[in-house]
Amino acid sequence: MRRLSVAHLTAINLPPPALIEAAAEAGVDAVGLRLLRVTPESPGYPLMEDAPLLRATKAALRETGIAVNVIDFIKLTPETSIPALLPMLDAGAELGASSVITAPYDEDHSRLSDTLGTLSEAARARGLTAVLEFFPWTTVPDLATCTRIVEAAGPHTGLLVDSLHFDRSNSRLSDLESIPPERLPFAHLCDAPVSPPYSVEALLHTAREARLPPGEGQIPLKPFLAALPENLPLGLEIPMPAAAMADGPVAFLKRLHSATRALLA
Repeated sequence: MRRLSVAHLTAINLPPPALIEAAAEAGVDAVGLRLLRVTPESPGYPLMEDAPLLRATKAALRETGIAVNVIDFIKLTPETSIPALLPMLDAGAELGASSVITAPYDEDHSRLSDTLGTLSEAARARGLTAVLEFFPWTTVPDLATCTRIVEAAGPHTGLLVDSLHFDRSNSRLSDLESIPPERLPFAHLCDAPVSPPYSVEALLHTAREARLPPGEGQIPLKPFLAALPENLPLGLEIPMPAAAMADGPVAFLKRLHSATRALLA
């Protein structure tokens, strides 16, 4: 059975302890935690700078038995400083995370690979795998480009495939099937309407706040899942409009969990 986690973006307004408690009640296995703010509109929770919140987060993990599978996410830019990111990696290791997500915001792909490789080694020294996620609105818009950069970054770097970004890019199932399993520690799963072509604004809007539970949209998820390694862990990254959480976060996460298990069955 595939291990399921909840990405923090799915319920980004919940601080880490509240997310952990809701995820436990919903029956999932793990959570991802966003330790850095990504956009001005969405929060981040810098546990490496907030000792009381870090203690509360660790207490919630102990009390629920939920695990942290990933911390996110680091924008790799021309100005990225690896030493400045080490406290975040240390916090991830303290929480028991196994991966850290990075995002490609450097148009110089050679420099991007070098930065990713350096970060990957720093993460690996702390028991973490650095993974690069591709986004159709960046200069790393698809799986093939992402794979080239990850391979250039070194043997211990992974990549992250999200079903939404895979569907809205020129990525191919044959490329996904050919990726060595050691490069894929987990994948992100969601659904959405399919109505190309997409503007950058539409891509960003759906990615950040208008996804759907698996099976409620038109993305061909079964071929996507079949192309992944068997039993690869899945992170449910499914941010939706606020109305979807009208009955509370536990009911919302239970809905996502049930829809995913139904699809997998």
